[in-house]
Parts: sequence; structure tokens; C-alpha cells
Amino acid sequence: MADNIILIGFMGSGKTSVGKLLAKSLSFQFIDTDEEIEEKNKMKISKIFDVYGEEYFRDLETNYIKNLIHHIQSSVISTGGGLPVREGNSEILRELGVVVYLKARKETIINRVKEDDTRPLLQTDDLEGRVNSLLTLREPSYRETAHIEIETDDLSISEIISEIMGQYHDMVKKDNL
Repeated sequence: MADNIILIGFMGSGKTSVGKLLAKSLSFQFIDTDEEIEEKNKMKISKIFDVYGEEYFRDLETNYIKNLIHHIQSSVISTGGGLPVREGNSEILRELGVVVYLKARKETIINRVKEDDTRPLLQTDDLEGRVNSLLTLREPSYRETAHIEIETDDLSISEIISEIMGQYHDMVKKDNL
């Protein structure tokens, strides 16, 4: 297992915010898979969804993380919320490093994403229903993929980072990574 830390979780769970500061704290590189896909394709994710559809975007995600294996070290990788759900991606993520599931309650997520119009899967009149159905679908994959699970609702970003670092270092010591 590589020394990377991979952050998974639902949209609005804090993967990017936590990831940037965690990477800085560890002197690791920060990689946001969504940003990398947008840059590589010269198109926002919402546009990729509109033009090519969700399945095409999921192919881009899978190909991107496959290409990271054996090419990336000492990085914090923030993934798209649906990436761990696709068959085979869980194994790829676990091969990349320690996978951390940032878990947030439905109410917290809704509060964080309700004004965000850049998330194509949440462009609906029934935001609560959509979040609930996606969480129900994705939660088992998040739990199955993660080495570490952290409930983020009542924690500050610095508390989340401290929790991740503590559990990460314990795993590294235990597994001699």
C-alpha cells in the first residue's frame, strides 16, 4: 500500500476543504480528481454530464485513478462522491493508499450543498429526496472501501485533520508502510 491518503464521501462532506489543509499539514501533494478531470478535458463536470452523460464521466474517473497507481506517492487525493460506487474502483482506491471516509449527516450535506449549482446530480426540485436516495445507494460502498471512517458533522476542519492524522499514523506504524 502506498503512503497516499484518499478521501471519499458524499458531495459536501468536506473532502476538498479537508484535503487541501491535510496535504499542507503533511507536506503532501493535493490532488482533486474532479479538478484534474475538468482540467484534462477542458470542461466543467456539469458540462461533461450535459454533453456526454454520467457514464462517460464515471469512465473518466476510473481511468484517472487507474493511472495514479504506481505513479503517485505522498499525496492526499480527494475523490468525486460517486467514484467508490463503481465496480472495481474500491479496490483501486485501496491499492492507492489509506482510504478515509468523511461521513456527514444528510441534514449537514443538504445545508452545505443547497446553494451550489455546480453539482449536476443535485439539480432537482427535491434536494432532500435526491440526497437521501444517493446516500442510501452510496453509503455501503463508502463503508466497504474505507480503512478509516470519520463523522465530520460536529468537528472543525482542524479536528478532522487531527483525527485523520492520528489514525493514519497508527495504520502506517501497524502495517510498516
